[in-house]
Amino acid sequence: MAEDSSKCIKDFWAEIPRTGEDFLGSIRSWKNVQVALEDKVIWLKGFTEEQAASSELLQLPDFLLYELREGLLFRKNALVPTKKMRTALLWTPIGKALKVDFPLSNQNYFGIQDTIEVKLKAIEEEQPAFALLSRIDEIKDHIITLPKFKLDLIDWTILNNCALFLGIPLLSLPGKTYWRKDGHLLPAGFDFEWKNLSLLLQQKYNENMDQWILWNTEGEYVAVSKDNFKKLSVSSFRLSEKAKEWN
Repeated sequence: MAEDSSKCIKDFWAEIPRTGEDFLGSIRSWKNVQVALEDKVIWLKGFTEEQAASSELLQLPDFLLYELREGLLFRKNALVPTKKMRTALLWTPIGKALKVDFPLSNQNYFGIQDTIEVKLKAIEEEQPAFALLSRIDEIKDHIITLPKFKLDLIDWTILNNCALFLGIPLLSLPGKTYWRKDGHLLPAGFDFEWKNLSLLLQQKYNENMDQWILWNTEGEYVAVSKDNFKKLSVSSFRLSEKAKEWN
């Protein structure tokens, strides 16, 4: 007689401290997942096996995943249960149960660090450069010598005494390079310490994708409206140079 396949379906549970609630924004779209709240713990259940092994879960701080067997909760590959199944919990779909709230931002820099410490870390993966931030006084003599076909591929805007260039391939000019990720411009060779924060921050502060969020390696960033960018040309560069005194 064939074995009942329903008995092979794993029932995954998980817990995370209430202090880590903001990090759950990256999985709020998983409609199959349900959440129950206690004073100090958030319980989750309903994960598929694919979700249970995903990087979105494994990167969550202080996240504990269990497999429910006969009313007992086992850690992965454990032979002995860790604890009994919680009872009398009120379960709610994750999208309705959790609200991901951050402090309001000011006009330029966001105060997310007041709630969540956003850090960037060095990475080994190489990402194609998409943006270049250069000081105007270091490049103004070079721009006028570049051929038109190279300039035509680039959009640009002004940030204080710097020019921010976007496009592939980038111009061969001195400056700092950045790669793009979910509406963010991250310094070359760096990524968020918690990778799931990328979409969470973008959804909260750049939902319409009408800005580029430019980061430095210290975890500080500034939002730049995409409407501020224009096509690069020698004439547009000269006009902007005349309109502002570069120090």
